[in-house]
Amino acid sequence: MTQKRWFQTAVAVIFTLIIILLLIQLQAIFSPIFTVIQTIFVPLLIGGVLFYLTRPILHFLMNHKFPKWSAIIIIIALMGLLIWLFYILIAPIVTQQVNSLIDNAPEIINTVEGYVEYFLTQREHMPTAVQDQISNVSGQLTDWAATIGSGIGSFIMSLFSGVLALVLVPFFLIYIMIDHKKFAPFVSKFFSGDRKAWVRKTLGDVDHTLKSYIVGQLLVSLVVGILLLTGYLIIGLDYAFLLALIGVVTNVIPFLGPYIAVIPAIIIALFQDPIMAVYVGIIMLIAQQIEGNLITPNVMGNALSVHPLTVITLILAAGNIAGIWGIILAIPFYAVVKTIVINIYEKRQEIKDTATENVS
Repeated sequence: MTQKRWFQTAVAVIFTLIIILLLIQLQAIFSPIFTVIQTIFVPLLIGGVLFYLTRPILHFLMNHKFPKWSAIIIIIALMGLLIWLFYILIAPIVTQQVNSLIDNAPEIINTVEGYVEYFLTQREHMPTAVQDQISNVSGQLTDWAATIGSGIGSFIMSLFSGVLALVLVPFFLIYIMIDHKKFAPFVSKFFSGDRKAWVRKTLGDVDHTLKSYIVGQLLVSLVVGILLLTGYLIIGLDYAFLLALIGVVTNVIPFLGPYIAVIPAIIIALFQDPIMAVYVGIIMLIAQQIEGNLITPNVMGNALSVHPLTVITLILAAGNIAGIWGIILAIPFYAVVKTIVINIYEKRQEIKDTATENVS
């Protein structure tokens, strides 16, 4: 029985649960380690993302006989140039629209409250069952608003801490660019023979998965932002640049991001002109169709073929467990685990086929 796959899997699951339970019971001992991890998490994450974005440039320069250090210096200089261009070209527009939105916020809030009050006054003319459902939804919306508010507050605090730690980002980025090719040999040196080759292949597949997700998701977010900005400018929506920028940021969240981005746009549109909200919905629908049917398949291919229901389940579960960071990281984490599991399955099948051939 000990040779059965189901028995080995059950034992592995039991031991994993025992280890997790022990870690929870002994978390006070590991608290300094958790503190260090939390401190370096944001700069390491940003450094890793920037590495995947700049690695093609690094390889291009090195393939054209640039020494590694000079290639890294050129990349850092290009990043500084992009930040400077953002500061002089985009930041003033965003600042002006944010200040204008803050000045008009009380009037916008009053307008939204007016729509809500009008809707609630009309529920008396509706069937009792509908009234009960509206009351339940109102209570749920209040709870959701509180949850989202606390989540946004936590995210803002995390973002503030991340900004303070941004000084570490260039150091992480530089050292990752210098030593990234040493990681796979370092891990695989603990193995030999076929296992060593399998570990190298698995790490390569994981690297390809992360590259496909990070580069693809950011490129898709940028294209969606451009589509939204174009549409908002065509219909004359106020704060078009700011709302499109919100669309770029929220689109980092798979599947749900675009729907989150459309909420502030619809609120602004209702304040400006109710018919404008319909135009905003049409623009978002067009952008989503272009993104889902044209951009994402060509940018990411099948490297991250995850069913939408799986995406929703992962995002909801990760959000409850780890908040906003869980929502952002759930899909790439799942994609990496999926890649590893697929490689394990293929290796077991290869061993099984080899054993069958030897027997026959």
